[in-house]
Amino acid sequence: MSSVERQPVLYLSHGAPPLADDQTWTRQLADWSGALQTAAGKPSAILMVSAHWEQAPLTVSSTVQGTPLVYDFWGFPERYYQVTYDAPVAPGLATDISKLIGGETPLYTDPERGLDHGAYVPLVEMFPEADVPVLQLSMPTLAPEKLYDLGRRLAPLREQGVLIVGSGFTTHNLRGFNPNAPADAPAPTWSTEFDAWAAERMDAHDVDALLNYEQQAPAATIAHPRSEHWAPLYISLGAAMESNPSPKVTSTVDGFWFGLSKRSWQLD
Repeated sequence: MSSVERQPVLYLSHGAPPLADDQTWTRQLADWSGALQTAAGKPSAILMVSAHWEQAPLTVSSTVQGTPLVYDFWGFPERYYQVTYDAPVAPGLATDISKLIGGETPLYTDPERGLDHGAYVPLVEMFPEADVPVLQLSMPTLAPEKLYDLGRRLAPLREQGVLIVGSGFTTHNLRGFNPNAPADAPAPTWSTEFDAWAAERMDAHDVDALLNYEQQAPAATIAHPRSEHWAPLYISLGAAMESNPSPKVTSTVDGFWFGLSKRSWQLD
């Protein structure tokens, strides 16, 4: 088996479109992409699970080339709506996913759904050539155990060279977001405490604690008033731990952006 045939699994904090202007963050993503391609080779395809697409039943994005991106944000300067990312589509990956999830869970395709900003914003930095086929998968639920199980069923895709990416934000309470302060201003206590807890539990492979974060993590409901930006982690965890309950966990990006934790992980 060549190294390119098995990809790691990622969970990344994708940020709002202006995060692409943060030179530290964009350098971190570019360096991360270079390191993972050196270790595992360029992916055969990328499967993105973004905090910004909740849809049941389980649905994949368009497999028609040229479907427009989803600019799912408001009130930003016009230049953010001019970003393009015309990566190849991945109809074969959609077929593979349908087989893996089984007949009891039908997979639908939305022919008008392009990549949303939780997908294309980080991909522009990590794979700027847009030469790797990309497919986005909806989150049909926010229930941690169900998402973890979905990740487990998707795990065989790694052996086909598919890079599975959960895209959210390690802390996400926009009431604490203060764009008038410096981007690297000290983060609020609730954000730093949740970030430290998450890093510790990930390093310990403590899936039970992570699944039950609302009861176990400090400031859980403040760090995540709603769980959609934390939920993609569960698909990543399931995909990573299906074959190895103790994968190598690397915190590839850390630090805070206007008070929010942008910590991201790679699981090998």
